[in-house]
Amino acid sequence: MHLRLFIVMIFTSIYSFAQTNFGSISGSISSVENEPLELVSISIVELNKNTLTDIKGNFSFSNIVPGNYIVRIQMVGAKEEDIPVLVKENQNTPISYKLTKENIQLLQEVRIIGNNTKITRKESPYVAKLPIKYLENPQVYNVVPKELINQQMAVDLGSVSKNVPGAGIPMVANQGRVTFRSRGFEAEPNARNGVAGAAFSFLDNTNLERIEAIKGPSTTLFGTQVASSYGGFYNRVTKKPYNSVGGEVSYTGGSWDFNRVTFDANTPINSDKTALLRLNGATTFEKSFQDNGFTNSLALAPSFSYQINDKLSLLMDIEFGTAKGTSVVRFNPYTKGNKIQSIANMHFPYRKTFLGDDITYNTQMMNIFGQLNYKISSKWTSQTIFSRARSTINGYITALNGKSDSTLQASVIIGNTNFIATNLQQNFIGDFYIGKFRNRMVVGLDYYNNFNSFDRVTVNAPLVNFINTPSSYRVTRNMLDTLTNTGTPRKEKSSDNTYSAYISDVFDITDRLKVMGSLRVDNFHYNGVYNILTGETSGGLSVSGLQAGPYSQTALSHKSGLIYEVLKDKLTVFGNYLNGFFNISGVDKDGNNFVPQKGNQLEFGTKADLFNHKLVGTISYYDINVDHVLRTDPDDANYSIQDGTQYSRGVEVDITANPVAGLNIVFGYAYNDSKFTKSDASVLNLRPAASGPQNMYNFWVSYTFTEGKFSGLGAGFGGNMGSSSYQTNTQTSKVIIPSYQMFDASIFYDRPKYRLGLKVDNITSEKAWSVRLTPQAPARFLASLSLKF
Repeated sequence: MHLRLFIVMIFTSIYSFAQTNFGSISGSISSVENEPLELVSISIVELNKNTLTDIKGNFSFSNIVPGNYIVRIQMVGAKEEDIPVLVKENQNTPISYKLTKENIQLLQEVRIIGNNTKITRKESPYVAKLPIKYLENPQVYNVVPKELINQQMAVDLGSVSKNVPGAGIPMVANQGRVTFRSRGFEAEPNARNGVAGAAFSFLDNTNLERIEAIKGPSTTLFGTQVASSYGGFYNRVTKKPYNSVGGEVSYTGGSWDFNRVTFDANTPINSDKTALLRLNGATTFEKSFQDNGFTNSLALAPSFSYQINDKLSLLMDIEFGTAKGTSVVRFNPYTKGNKIQSIANMHFPYRKTFLGDDITYNTQMMNIFGQLNYKISSKWTSQTIFSRARSTINGYITALNGKSDSTLQASVIIGNTNFIATNLQQNFIGDFYIGKFRNRMVVGLDYYNNFNSFDRVTVNAPLVNFINTPSSYRVTRNMLDTLTNTGTPRKEKSSDNTYSAYISDVFDITDRLKVMGSLRVDNFHYNGVYNILTGETSGGLSVSGLQAGPYSQTALSHKSGLIYEVLKDKLTVFGNYLNGFFNISGVDKDGNNFVPQKGNQLEFGTKADLFNHKLVGTISYYDINVDHVLRTDPDDANYSIQDGTQYSRGVEVDITANPVAGLNIVFGYAYNDSKFTKSDASVLNLRPAASGPQNMYNFWVSYTFTEGKFSGLGAGFGGNMGSSSYQTNTQTSKVIIPSYQMFDASIFYDRPKYRLGLKVDNITSEKAWSVRLTPQAPARFLASLSLKF
């Protein structure tokens, strides 16, 4: 009897449960401009259930027991929103939420999707480390978005940089490392997602979402490790996971056996879609247009994000790359004697390397990045960042040194080099009011450790006449290996530590007038150089040419800016005063330690974002002055004194426009006047060599059909032009790099399931050289096919 009753009760319970009619909740989240927002955290408080919005801003919860609940909308940079809902049986409860004030994609990597055919959006969470809009930021920066990268079929960082005013012809180092010009100085892609991410080898584009060129001295917020130039630096924004399944496989083939395969795969990895994984990868092989030379590389870049709960999120990225190749041509002409010469008239062969394909290097790099965001309150967020970068170079690194007007000698470094950098950051980001005045503030602590090791020897190959080169001449591995005993060894290790604290605040005096103030204190400890051969530790070879022991320096860096919105959210005028510094080792002849070198920039201009983002741009004038530059002591050539000065002044124009659907226009202009104003007599009052052309232009115009039977079909045309510049510029010797005009064109057909593209770089096969006198490739043809899923 009891058993029968128990069985009846069990079946009754199962039947009752089966008859329960669940409900559901779904909705969408949009910005103040009605654009969908991706990766916003949505939770049901009572059930502890979480999810994220997808690329269309949508979310949903199913199988919800009927009743009253609170749906919480949570994202960094916005006020927490609780929405009461009533779930009914067999019904869906809709929620539609629109932000009531401007909030841009910030630390949580919430992304505004918008219209993917536009290239005018400039908003960035990284430039100021604060939630401020493009028009609210008094610092100048340029953005090259993925839409433009795709249109131009840009397969490397050098191709991407063509869209940055003043970038010039990229300088490619022997390991594939690339640098650019910026306001008369060298600029490097040393930052990844706003923190240190340098690589002393090649960096593949496979995980590149966009490039941000941040202009002017920027050590106040980023430190010397990232902002390694008074002209600015490049920030690589990487691809992040999104809340759906998707991806792409692409093949690109072209001139000189160019073969490149890339893939991009994304998927949620849990049922709530709060844990997301994305994997990008590429492999590339290309021969040189010259008589010898090649590169062969592999890159993998996984990215993982996890919305742990409605307040805490985790992001982890890894960049791994390995490459084997031959050094690009780097020519250092013979400059002794009073002469003015142009590389175009030296009879240096444009298509000859003088090196065999067995003179190779191997590189390996790995960057690891982790970020935890915790929303402390509606006003404050904690951001904890860990970054570690490692680059290893093995093999042969070459340069061609002129020994006369017609002869050269290959100088070759053989061996191993390692660079390891570790960065820890803790930021607290606030958005709060003091009375009626809005403040957006970041307070941060920063630790950076740098370690380098060298185990290599430099040897010199036999001289050769580069004008009438014997057909049998070629520098080979066997030739070099027999010379290693005669070479100059470098076997050493070095390291340094930097401890920093910084604060930056944007203070709204009115809703149109805003002021920014920033300050950094930086304590640098150089631990010296350990010589493996002698077992001694010293400071290494200082800039003064003397041995200096380990040393410490403390520097203050400041940044201030003013923004006034002439037309609210449309047109602003701005001014900034930026500071940068670099630590300098050594002492003068009286034993006084050198102090950090300083660079200060004064800049003013205007920014515009008009006609509903159809016309966006910046026009500015800057004046950079560098002090505490070392120069040879006129009373004792064995020492240096620290009273040298230099200025760099100029105008920059950066305009992007989308006047009608499908039509995109990019235009840039950079004028730069640089000069040594107090220096060694050999360069006094001259433009620094390697500062790039005085005038540079860039443009790109494209049109894509957005509807009809030709929807997705498009074409683009652009160019880069620069005036003449110098590889060497002294009172007695000048090596001139001629002006250049290089044009590119592309045609593409972009459909939801596939994309076809054709591209021609340097259509006219213009002869051009980088600042290292590396010949640039003639016309290169590329074709690509991408399959999307």
